[in-house]
Amino acid sequence: MSSEQVSIPYKRFLRPRYWPTWVLLGWMRLAALLPYPRQITIGMWFGRFGLRFAKRSRHIVRRNLQTCFPELSNEELERLLKKHFEAVGAAFSEMGLGWYSPTERLLRLVRVEGMEHLERARDAGKGVILLCAHFTSLEASTSILGELFPNLKTVHRPQPNEMLDAMIYRGRSRLSEQQIPKDSIRVMVRALRDKGSVAYLADLANRGSNSALIPFFGEPAITITTVSKLAEMTDATVLTYFFRRLPGKAGYVANIGAPLDDFPTGDAVADTRRLVELLEDYIRLAPEQYMWTYRRFKGRPESYPDIYRADS
Repeated sequence: MSSEQVSIPYKRFLRPRYWPTWVLLGWMRLAALLPYPRQITIGMWFGRFGLRFAKRSRHIVRRNLQTCFPELSNEELERLLKKHFEAVGAAFSEMGLGWYSPTERLLRLVRVEGMEHLERARDAGKGVILLCAHFTSLEASTSILGELFPNLKTVHRPQPNEMLDAMIYRGRSRLSEQQIPKDSIRVMVRALRDKGSVAYLADLANRGSNSALIPFFGEPAITITTVSKLAEMTDATVLTYFFRRLPGKAGYVANIGAPLDDFPTGDAVADTRRLVELLEDYIRLAPEQYMWTYRRFKGRPESYPDIYRADS
């Protein structure tokens, strides 16, 4: 499906509450026209500027980093926090690159590693679950998936900001044959049994029957176990697809992991712990690029401390 086939009812979003989103949309449209190094430079500048005013987000990021990297000194932590906000600023430029630039332009910026794993998965003649995660370059990373995985389906999680939600849905429609609501397990199962590919963000902190408390950098976090259960129900192949921005504005590297052997095992918690450990290893390569503004440790039982409390 092309992005032209999904229109946004802009007239619905003329109220003042959406004006900041209009500014964001204008920047993304402009960023799509700029040379890549300038896109990233300006985006990082916006991130540094926003750091001064984003008090709540700054607190969430600091608490996440303190929890996941307790070995860091205060100086090291503050340096990593600043680099993260630069990465978040760059992410808004990358939305423009991913949603409004020709796909061919983005492909020239990406080095794909692990194509042999993709071919192996295709040769197996089964469905493919593509395990993704919340990195700041997410929109750039997903925008090339349609080229690597024809007939790809993605999982859509609605955003509180309706205009931003519509923009995300439209932007991702250029890579995805179908966007499946996050709770539509039956639709995912049907797609995988039909030997299709489904991209799944598996680092969500959603409570429910398909979740468990699993350590994330040593700290228990509510984590969905759906990937293991989907693989068990459909006999699908599971691949990791992680993506990071290279230093010096040199572009990106997309890492497609080898198909997971002995997966699933019948123990969804153990399987998910294995997936989390793979994610942790990749985060350590460029920790500033993981989405630390996300409250990864929310929703835990009351017996666990709320690490995001203002006095924590």
